[in-house]
Amino acid sequence: MEYQLCPSILSADFNRLGEQIQTLEKEGVKWLHIDVMDGDFVPSISFGMPVIRSIRKESKMFFDVHLMVTEPERYIRDFVACGADSITVHAEACEDIERTIEQIREAGVKVGISIKPATPVNDISHMLEDVDMVLIMTVQPGFGGQKYMDECTEKIREVRELIDAENLNVDVQVDGGINDETMETVLTAGANLLVAGSYVFNGDLEANVKHAREKMDEIIRTLD
Repeated sequence: MEYQLCPSILSADFNRLGEQIQTLEKEGVKWLHIDVMDGDFVPSISFGMPVIRSIRKESKMFFDVHLMVTEPERYIRDFVACGADSITVHAEACEDIERTIEQIREAGVKVGISIKPATPVNDISHMLEDVDMVLIMTVQPGFGGQKYMDECTEKIREVRELIDAENLNVDVQVDGGINDETMETVLTAGANLLVAGSYVFNGDLEANVKHAREKMDEIIRTLD
């Protein structure tokens, strides 16, 4: 299983975005998490295609695009054209989630499916073999800097157990409230991709990334 720290540019300093992306790459970060919000599916509005297109020119990182938008199927090909390497959609946002998954696959990128904290794992369990990643939101989507919701830990464990029981090659990603304490909680529960916003971007980015990756490695060694 491959473990990755996935910094979320929702918490980046947009005056220094190019510089910060270069710092992440220099520190060996492979994945960049990009939250797209429409003000409808979630209350906030974030950035869209022009930002992704712009930073794609500057970075070779894996662009992990998380669409927190209503009817995401309308935008899949556009985001792929901008440089997305994977697209994650919310089960709650799609009228026909199976068809949306097909569209992402047909567009030639990796497929992720996400659920909000209140959505049961059972709602997506029948689709695990059709996706590359399950993203479990451990805060209410739409805002950075929230506290990890402890009740979500069991959902991480449940998804990992279902994946392992079917012997599937599916990543479990967690987004929300990651810090030194919760990192151990989610890794132990079965997550292998950790989205981190303020934990990484608040303060000294280079030092924070070094610390986060060292902390991850330390915990992962205890799991082997």
